[in-house]
Amino acid sequence: MIITIEDKQFDTSKITQLYPAAVVKTGHEDETTQVSLEWLEVEAKGKVEVVGFGLFVNLGEEEKHSFMFDTKEEMDEAAGRIAAQLKK
Repeated sequence: MIITIEDKQFDTSKITQLYPAAVVKTGHEDETTQVSLEWLEVEAKGKVEVVGFGLFVNLGEEEKHSFMFDTKEEMDEAAGRIAAQLKK
């Protein structure tokens, strides 16, 4: 099955991971890292600087794609579009 995320198409049989995450500053210069949404909401509330939210697609170990959003709501809408494609 082929799904479209933003403007890219992916064969679902080649996706090894597809996940949402928050992107936060690490505190070291402009470095950022991904953290789980659960960790952000439960453990880090107000303790880290969120720079955005993303949907991340891994095709094996080598090929990775990131789709970044300014707000969690925008990311959730994109995730909903992916879910709708998977239900077809």
